[in-house]
Amino acid sequence: MVSEHDVRSTCLALPGTTERLSWSRPAWFASTLFARMWDDTVLTVKTGERDALLAGQPGAFFVHPHHARYPSLVLVRLGRIGGDELTELIEESYRIAGTRTP
Repeated sequence: MVSEHDVRSTCLALPGTTERLSWSRPAWFASTLFARMWDDTVLTVKTGERDALLAGQPGAFFVHPHHARYPSLVLVRLGRIGGDELTELIEESYRIAGTRTP
C-alpha cells in the first residue's frame, strides 16, 4: 500500500519536477502536468494502458465520468497498489507528458 507521501517522493525524484496545486490538490509538473492527487487516497496519471489496467485490476483503477473523454487518464486507488507499480505508473505518465525518460 502506498501513500501521498510515496507519490510525492517518486514524482520529485524525476528530473525537472516541481510540485504545485491544481484544483486545490497537490500536482506534479515537469514540462506539463503528469500526476495529480484526486483526493487523499486517489492519484490521477496518464497511461497508454488504461483499458488493460481497468480490465485487469478494476479495484485499483477506475475512470471518473469527467475523465472518460481523455483516453490517457486513469485514477489509481493508492491503497490497492504497491511501490513498484506506483513507480512504473508515475514514470510512464512523466514520459507521456512529454518529459524525458528518467
